Amino acid sequence: MSVDDKERLRSEVLRVLETIADPEIGIDVVNLGLIYDIQILDNRSVKIKMTLTSAFCPLSTYLPLMIIDQLKEKLNLDADVDIVYDPPWTPLRMTEKGRALFKERFGYDIVELYKQTTEGQK
Repeated sequence: MSVDDKERLRSEVLRVLETIADPEIGIDVVNLGLIYDIQILDNRSVKIKMTLTSAFCPLSTYLPLMIIDQLKEKLNLDADVDIVYDPPWTPLRMTEKGRALFKERFGYDIVELYKQTTEGQK
């Protein structure tokens, strides 16, 4: 695969991932900042490294299966999804869009709250 082909497929994978929302928070896995890496292995397979908002997340098996199913259904790709906890997720990993969606949904800026609470721990 050429570099251009890999970039095109990576963009398509991101578009699919942006349709998969964390059911508890209601924000997609990309804008929530859960996707750490996407490797295009070939034109039929991809490897994704992602995290969860908590190591105790009850969706730890559900979210990866959603990703695998959607990539197969929409792009006919085989996906290997690895869950990692290093580095741990924080609200600072959210995109600006994710941050705005969170604020709209829950009524407060999680990033500002996180910064305020972690500054006091230093």
